[in-house]
Amino acid sequence: MLKLTYTQSSFYLECLTLSLEEWVAQRVILALRVGQSLSIQPSTASFLLPADIPGLEVLKAEVKRDHAGIVTLCACDAEYMEVTLQGSWLLDSSKNVVGVFITTMSHHTEFFLHKLWQEAETSVRCK
Repeated sequence: MLKLTYTQSSFYLECLTLSLEEWVAQRVILALRVGQSLSIQPSTASFLLPADIPGLEVLKAEVKRDHAGIVTLCACDAEYMEVTLQGSWLLDSSKNVVGVFITTMSHHTEFFLHKLWQEAETSVRCK
């Protein structure tokens, strides 16, 4: 399962070993125990990867072969590729936009996408 947490200036991508169902169940139990409302909405989330990052062609092939309905790749310009994921937003209330985005696909693709994101983040920090 992939979990995206957006902040004011960036976002964080995690690759979790729990199944989507297990993680959502734990989150619902937590919300019940602390008296917090919770909304789950099907949606999409997007982020950018450098167009020249090694492994991007492998990701394109993987998406084309197995995950065309979950992952969409689109060239933004000569420098960046937009990755759009189908999944769900978990919001702490239906009126609030604070929350996390979750999605699931094959473990291999989740791991590989997470690895590419980490490499992109490392190269941005080094510049």
